[in-house]
Amino acid sequence: MDGHSALRQQVRGRKAHAKVGVRATILAPAAFMENLYFAKEQLAKGIYASALAPTRALAQVAVADIGAVAVRVLEDAGRFTGKRFDLASDELTGNDALAILSRVTGRPFSYYQVPLDVIRQRMGEDAVKMYEWFDRVGFTVDRAALRREFPDVTFHDFESWAKTQDWNALLQSA
Repeated sequence: MDGHSALRQQVRGRKAHAKVGVRATILAPAAFMENLYFAKEQLAKGIYASALAPTRALAQVAVADIGAVAVRVLEDAGRFTGKRFDLASDELTGNDALAILSRVTGRPFSYYQVPLDVIRQRMGEDAVKMYEWFDRVGFTVDRAALRREFPDVTFHDFESWAKTQDWNALLQSA
């Protein structure tokens, strides 16, 4: 999905909520840190693979952080109703992620940029459009404002998230 498709979906969603009188808060997460689980076979072989260039930054968020924000929103629904929160707790390049994973796991990794034709074959055209959008535009999240809005949420940067993972289990060869 490209940025324009996502925006159109958001506008349709807001109109639908307003039409039926639903009071809502929108939580819009960036890329999940947990998406790395889908690459565990490559990681087990020492390869960090991404469709993005190794120098392209990508905003990311841990699923636990989304849950923590959702709890706060539900606990104080009146305060948050009608608002939208773009959620990201870190922004890093593939090279940054590779260095952090190497440091946390004690294993070396090499970067491999997956060609978009491979993404198209395995994941479809929407995935290609999404990665093209990540590369052209990407997520813009004011992480400082997010932390001010939710001061009691301990957001994970990528390294703190990585330190909580069971890499011995995740990096076993499939």
